[in-house]
Amino acid sequence: MQTSLVLQNLLSAPVLFFFLGVLAAVLNSDLEIPSPLPKLFSLYLLLAIGFSGGVELAHSGLGRLVLLTIGAAVLMSLLVPITSFLVLRTRLDSYNAAAVAASYGSISAVTFITAQSFLNVLKVPFDGYMVAALALMESPAIVIGVVLARLSAGVLDKNPDRGEDRLDNEEGRGLRWGELLREAFLNGSIFLLIGSLVIGYLVAAFSPAGVEKMEPFTEQLFYGALCFFLLDMGLIAAQRLQELRKAGAFLIGFAVLAPLLHALVGLGIARLLGMNQGDALLFMVLCASASYIAVPAAMRMTVPQANPSLYISTSLGVTFPFNVVVGIPVYMALVLRFIPAS
Repeated sequence: MQTSLVLQNLLSAPVLFFFLGVLAAVLNSDLEIPSPLPKLFSLYLLLAIGFSGGVELAHSGLGRLVLLTIGAAVLMSLLVPITSFLVLRTRLDSYNAAAVAASYGSISAVTFITAQSFLNVLKVPFDGYMVAALALMESPAIVIGVVLARLSAGVLDKNPDRGEDRLDNEEGRGLRWGELLREAFLNGSIFLLIGSLVIGYLVAAFSPAGVEKMEPFTEQLFYGALCFFLLDMGLIAAQRLQELRKAGAFLIGFAVLAPLLHALVGLGIARLLGMNQGDALLFMVLCASASYIAVPAAMRMTVPQANPSLYISTSLGVTFPFNVVVGIPVYMALVLRFIPAS
């Protein structure tokens, strides 16, 4: 079953377009996506998934399972960066460890969307409220990552024997909470996703005819837009491969093993909460994915001492393609093995 799922995922149009982008970059093709278009398609995907999720949330309501799932998602976004930091700190300085940990505590919306597409191909149902979990998992990891960097720096200040990590007192304490919270909660992608979720909920609850009018835009165009976006992501991911040499074997290993471990934890939570198979896969993907957009933007502003080539190349160059190509079907095989069919 696992081999069948992998092949089915590899032969899906979005993944094939991702490989086409990788191949174009590796062969030095002059294929290039004009810069405004990837941003436009990214915004479209967030709007569509947020709106559709809000509609489904209105239909399902805020029941016990919904609230428990959202609570578990937020808890994971708090715990994953902390545990990841403790592992990464054995080999990296506090700033780089915190930045990488924040990336892995957060989520990749595109990986989530790809998993939804995979479930649609398999005709496995899932609930729209998982988009609420997606929307709420990005920001906590950003805050935790910055706090870890600052707290660790403060401790290191008191231990001058570790000279390479010693920091200036002002630098260690110069956390600007207003800027941090603004970047964490008003980041454009997060704001659009949450806003679209609320709009979808309101339209479905009070003006159901509006949902039908939106369907050609949010549903029929969605699959093609995802293919186009993953083509661009393939180009970018291949370009990041050159930076992996700076990351080293330890970080590359972490970028593969961490998603697997976090997915297994997610599987245990999904089974404990009694999620259906589709929701269980999406929850595992949320736990296993890593941010390469919102978190890097926040880290560059709030933790400029961290090396962007480390946390971007690992999340985008390793974890993203691993999850899209191999991770999703492997997680689905685990779901089919351990989550009873509803």
